[in-house]
Amino acid sequence: MTAKFVHLRLHSEYSLVDGLVRIKPLAKKVAEMGMPAVALTDFNNFFGLVKFYKAAQGAGVKPILGADLLVQDETGEGNPTQLLLLVADQAGYQNLTKLISRAYQEGQRQAVPMIMKSWLNDYSDGLIALSGGRGGELGVALISGRSAEAEQILLDYMQLFPNRFYLELQRTGRAGEEDYLHAAVNLASQFSCPVVATNDVRFIDAAEFEAHEARVCIHEGRALDDPRRERRYSENQYLRSAEDMVELFSDIPEAVQNTIEIAKRCTLDLRLGEYFLPDYPIPEGLTINEFFIKLSEEGLEERLAKLFDTQAADFPETKKLYAERLKFELDIIIQMGFPGYFLIVMDFIRWAKDNQIPVGPGRGSGAGSLVAYALKITDLDPIEYDLLFERFLNPERVSMPDFDIDFCMEGRDRVIAYVAEQYGRDAVSQIVTFGTMAAKAVVRDVARVQGKSYGLADKLSKLIPFEVGMTLEKAVEQEEELKQFLAHDDEAAEIWSMALQLEGVSRNCGKHAGGVVIAPTIITDFSPVYCDDSGGGVVTQFDKNDVEEAGLVKFDFLGLRTLTIIDWAVRMINRTRSTHGEEPLDIEKIPLDDTATYEMMQRAETTAVFQLESRGMKELIKKLGPDRFEDIVALVALFRPGPLQSGMVDDFINRKKGRAEVSYPHAQYQHECLKPALEPTYGIILYQEQVMQIAQEMGGYTLGGADLLRRAMGKKNADEMAKQRELFTQGAVSKGFAQDLASNIFDLMEKFAGYGFNKSHSAAYALVAYQTGWLKAHYPAEFMAATISSDMDKTDKVVTFIDECRAMKLDLLPPDVNQGQFHFSVDSQGRIIYGLGAIKGLGEGPVENIIAARTEGGPFADLFDFCARVDGRKVNKRALEAMIRSGALDEIGPEGEMGYRRAVMLAGMDEAVKLAEQHARNTSSGMGDLFGDSVVESASDINYNSYNGARTLSVRERLNGEKETLGLYLTGHPIDEYEDELRSMVPYRISDVRPGKDSVTLSGMVIGMRIMKNKRGESFAFLTIDDKSGRIELSIWAEKFNAYRDILTKDALLVIQGAVAEDSFTGGLKMVAESIQSIYEARCSKLNRLELCIPQSAGCEDWVDKFHGTLGDFKDGNCPVTVEYSIPSAAGQLRLGSQWLVQPKDELISRLREDFGKNSVTLHYH
Repeated sequence: MTAKFVHLRLHSEYSLVDGLVRIKPLAKKVAEMGMPAVALTDFNNFFGLVKFYKAAQGAGVKPILGADLLVQDETGEGNPTQLLLLVADQAGYQNLTKLISRAYQEGQRQAVPMIMKSWLNDYSDGLIALSGGRGGELGVALISGRSAEAEQILLDYMQLFPNRFYLELQRTGRAGEEDYLHAAVNLASQFSCPVVATNDVRFIDAAEFEAHEARVCIHEGRALDDPRRERRYSENQYLRSAEDMVELFSDIPEAVQNTIEIAKRCTLDLRLGEYFLPDYPIPEGLTINEFFIKLSEEGLEERLAKLFDTQAADFPETKKLYAERLKFELDIIIQMGFPGYFLIVMDFIRWAKDNQIPVGPGRGSGAGSLVAYALKITDLDPIEYDLLFERFLNPERVSMPDFDIDFCMEGRDRVIAYVAEQYGRDAVSQIVTFGTMAAKAVVRDVARVQGKSYGLADKLSKLIPFEVGMTLEKAVEQEEELKQFLAHDDEAAEIWSMALQLEGVSRNCGKHAGGVVIAPTIITDFSPVYCDDSGGGVVTQFDKNDVEEAGLVKFDFLGLRTLTIIDWAVRMINRTRSTHGEEPLDIEKIPLDDTATYEMMQRAETTAVFQLESRGMKELIKKLGPDRFEDIVALVALFRPGPLQSGMVDDFINRKKGRAEVSYPHAQYQHECLKPALEPTYGIILYQEQVMQIAQEMGGYTLGGADLLRRAMGKKNADEMAKQRELFTQGAVSKGFAQDLASNIFDLMEKFAGYGFNKSHSAAYALVAYQTGWLKAHYPAEFMAATISSDMDKTDKVVTFIDECRAMKLDLLPPDVNQGQFHFSVDSQGRIIYGLGAIKGLGEGPVENIIAARTEGGPFADLFDFCARVDGRKVNKRALEAMIRSGALDEIGPEGEMGYRRAVMLAGMDEAVKLAEQHARNTSSGMGDLFGDSVVESASDINYNSYNGARTLSVRERLNGEKETLGLYLTGHPIDEYEDELRSMVPYRISDVRPGKDSVTLSGMVIGMRIMKNKRGESFAFLTIDDKSGRIELSIWAEKFNAYRDILTKDALLVIQGAVAEDSFTGGLKMVAESIQSIYEARCSKLNRLELCIPQSAGCEDWVDKFHGTLGDFKDGNCPVTVEYSIPSAAGQLRLGSQWLVQPKDELISRLREDFGKNSVTLHYH
């Protein structure tokens, strides 16, 4: 069949500004339509280029690469015009890469990239240009009737692109197209310029037009029905068939034929899958391989000297073992051509360590390399922990080595900056990532552009479960309520229908968290670059997978917050140790057999311990009872869905505890030769490395072959597995094993390989977990201070960690302007001082200013002194109020209890700020105060005494102030206010109850809440209730949850009736709710009457009006009121009539106590 037409202008989803074409469906559709080629011409980018190139070739379609550019003339005046450039050969590919990159780096106008027309003089070789249709420079001139100018433009472009310039024609039903087309055809014939037809494709099927319009509106932030919105697209811009295009341009057949000619001229063979390493500077007289061997051997000598006693009798044998392994690895690395990679990684890790930037001990399979250990890339001895090099670099499967390196979050960017400096800023770049329209967000976006109400969008979005990888399709399957809502609400269904079409489409681009590439020359020789409109944040336009295909080597600079925590904790510890004359602590030298650490872990007190802190992990730890480092390695590998669901975890625990026989690996099918590999895991095949060792030991595989077997088992390819089974049994039989045993062992390997975990990664992360556990066991205050500091901006985490501090019986002091730092810190008595940076509304700038003023002038004397010495522009009135409410100024407040101190400072705050401003003005004008230099000296009559009449904050007001500014109640518990009342209402405290069948009634505050779904899709909840005496977990099953869900909120005070049982997980108690009341509901049901005692000092007259007014606001209740009234000559009790039955709300009780005294109200219960 003769080819008739090729689409040469097409925007995919990667255009970001428009385009709905997905790459794989495009390749499939073009192949189905019988078209020989197709072009991808996204707007000024190559984001999708590698994916498109591979997909097209995979579908048997020739990929044509290009880009749709905006061209600006040199004056910078007038609107930019369109120009389509297609890559004809390798030179064109390089030139277009440079044009696209330069558009981002130098040509952005209001964040829109464009090229200068003059740039084309240097970068036109190897490119075929299409004029851009009516939106091109020539098209604009023709439509505007400037024919002489149009002729000159045509001649200029024909000269820039000799025999490579085409006038572009389109018939998509948009305004002005036909007028342009006729003018263009006339001009073309006049100057013998070829014409070509395009359909300016934006979507594959015509039915996607509405969804594409919505996609454009989402990008532009407009609504679909906005009358000011420019309608730039038509429903005809779909992937038309060749027959449609031939018919559409039947009057200009050469325009269609030229698409085939252009397709023939565009031939680019992209070199994908080759690697180009940057050069590492080598000393003169040495080759890179010699230098690499020298450094590795020296590094190993150094490591061995620290690991072993070099004078021991068996050291030569040990050294021989390590030297042989090192030589084996070096030979493979050199044979595969990767010494440069190892040297580069070694270089920046050494630089980081030399500059006190914490580096992780390893991550992923890289920890299995002894060369990496010798070069100090990793810090875990692979021989000691049976870590295999072939799991990292397999000589039988050539692929790039990939070290994932963890750096402390604070220092990672410094390491990246060092690499850029070392190898040249033009040679180093981070990597692009694409944000997509995910399930919850796309529903909101579509609702907005359709003009639907916010409430509807919010409801629909909230009905979608919050899970990683959640899709709209999955959400409808899982959520019955969502299904029903869509069935009965037409507007919601309309949103959903369009959201389904847009879900997953790329919407914007960002920067990969840790991926960095280093080019041997400059980045743009391999990939175009993208950057923001200021020229910063440069990233490759190829994502992390594509950038490696293009030949660049990726290095993962990952940020691990735990390393920051360890670093901060060790610094605090060493400050204390130095004052006591002790040696500094080196975290890398702590013993791995510390009893206190394992005992703490066995009690599951692992909150804040890396990898071991989740609820499920604590449950596993409790069952397992780790007592050696290998157990922590196993924990990291076991706590995953596969092992947990397969019964492997229970088997592991039973073998460790002696409840099941330890066999290698199975009681019926085992062999002594497998014991060395399986002994650390009690005979369970837990790690991928163990699968490889069994294949080597029993099947006669090389470790490289065993790695291929491991990969095949993971992929579960039946044909491949049949081949491998044959190989394994043959190898086993030839080594003298019985065929039946070999076949059964292979079955066991296959079963467990699906769950097997990378031991190198497990061991490296287990080491970090152990280090955090050791710090928590031996230096709890410093460790917890560092942990809280690392998550200060996340209130929920701060609350969890502070609860843990209380559980650990650590002293926690409120924030304090005279002692506190930005982060949480530890004082000389081992108490944790709350970090000033954790106060909401107080950023790093204000805190730095406060600490600088304190360092310069000593501790602050009072509020007035504080305001005078800090910069009022940084520490503004809002920040000052937050500090008072949080308790940060308590130590410089007036004498008295906490609520009084804070009330006085809040009252005097305005005056203090005014005085400070006056002082600042006087100082800046050079006019010292007549009576002294400071505010405190010059206005000595203005002090706290002026505000001693301020009303003391109630307990609730004080605690609410802390909750608002710190996110938690620090100096008390909201239940304090209700203590007497609850004692009358509720007989038990949580600490008093014992397991039993009878119902008990408890009260407490909700401090934790988890809502889950049962198999029927109904919600149920687990609440943590706290009454100051203790805590209990409350289970509220679906029926009760639906009945009481309105009062189940965080911080709610509840009265609960239910049965109490033991909680095997926490070792504490749990309760199943039978009935729940809010504190107000409980009060109403149990209250007999409210008694008010009028003190004699209340005066004779005005108390009646006050009382009448207050009661009037709470009438229409069911609680009787009595008044105890006395005067010097008489006393009596008044029982108010039924029209004065009140609602006994907190507000009423509070106002009566405020008006008549703290002890004036008594509540009498049945």
